[in-house]
Amino acid sequence: MNSISDEKPDNPSDADNVSEWKDFGKFLLKLAAFMFILRSFIISPFNIPSESMQPRLLIGDYLLVTKWNYGYTKYSFPFSLPLVPGRIFASEPERGDVVVFKAPPTARDDYIKRVIGLPGDQIEMRSGVLIINGEPVKKKRLEDLVIPVTQNMIDAVAEKKRLNSLSAEHVCAEPRFEEEARDGGSQCRYPRYLETLPNGRSYEILDIMNNHPGDNTGAFLLAEGEIFLMGDNRDRSSDSRFPAEDGGAIGIVPQENLVGRAWVTVFSTDGSANWLLPWTWFSAARGSRIGDGF
Repeated sequence: MNSISDEKPDNPSDADNVSEWKDFGKFLLKLAAFMFILRSFIISPFNIPSESMQPRLLIGDYLLVTKWNYGYTKYSFPFSLPLVPGRIFASEPERGDVVVFKAPPTARDDYIKRVIGLPGDQIEMRSGVLIINGEPVKKKRLEDLVIPVTQNMIDAVAEKKRLNSLSAEHVCAEPRFEEEARDGGSQCRYPRYLETLPNGRSYEILDIMNNHPGDNTGAFLLAEGEIFLMGDNRDRSSDSRFPAEDGGAIGIVPQENLVGRAWVTVFSTDGSANWLLPWTWFSAARGSRIGDGF
């Protein structure tokens, strides 16, 4: 006959500790699964490291990107895990959408640009004017954009010089755009325009240089499943106007590379914070940019 032992563990606290560690491990697994689902299917954070989408986005902006808008591919998942075949629940973006995508040719890095052309469109640039299907896009001159020179802008230029040995790179693109600010610091002053697409979507762009290589292009005819993307800072954006290059321009982008649509800015910093000085975390924040939608 089997008997049930009524002996107690030699050290009850050891059993309690094991149980606590098991519970903690289960909690971590549940948390990891929740974060995986959240970031893969619903929403994900991104930060802006470059000036290619000025004036809408500045270096140091942090934004949320919604993931369901254009369907799901392996690029929807962390590390581009191949968990779904092809593209499921596919939906085409609209002209004017600001999108995050995996940049050709390697599909390794996340980029952010604005959708300009859709399948069947013919896109061209003539003397800095965007031409869609033979019709010039409306372009209205606005007041100059004035941006204070911030530490993260200085750091971004230093990083470009380190990676590319660009000794001529300037924090304001060119010295002629930099001027003294009222507070004694420096600021960049750029020519700003309002561009309006055929579907009525309007947004601000910067067009700061004459005879830029991207100001005059051939005509690009988009095939099924392709999109034409451009940065709002036209002369500081390596986009669909140029052949795809690792770490540079992107060429024509397959829609399956889309990761999601920009939704809202949730934080912004000028880069001056020192992690060892907690009060600078607040002084570096650009509160006026928080909550801006797309």
